[in-house]
Amino acid sequence: MAKEALAAYRALLRARKISFAGDLPMLTQSAKEIRSKFEENRAVSSTSEIQKLLQDAREATDFLTNMVVQAKLTDRGSYALPCLGHGGLTNWCLQQLY
Repeated sequence: MAKEALAAYRALLRARKISFAGDLPMLTQSAKEIRSKFEENRAVSSTSEIQKLLQDAREATDFLTNMVVQAKLTDRGSYALPCLGHGGLTNWCLQQLY
């Protein structure tokens, strides 16, 4: 289970790196929060509880990867959103967000 926990931890760190690219405060804080949650549950020994925690980590990774996007403010006052092409993040699209 230690290998699974380490894999889940690393996956979360990678997901946050992609989701918060270029945002140093969010990168720093999210890394602290991820580490804190894993440290908080380090002593858990129940197999069922560990499985639940691993599932929570997988869901958090999926959420960060697929549901979180950061827009960038442009000089014109609109926002640029990352556009997903066929192979993933490919360029920036300009969108007016309200």
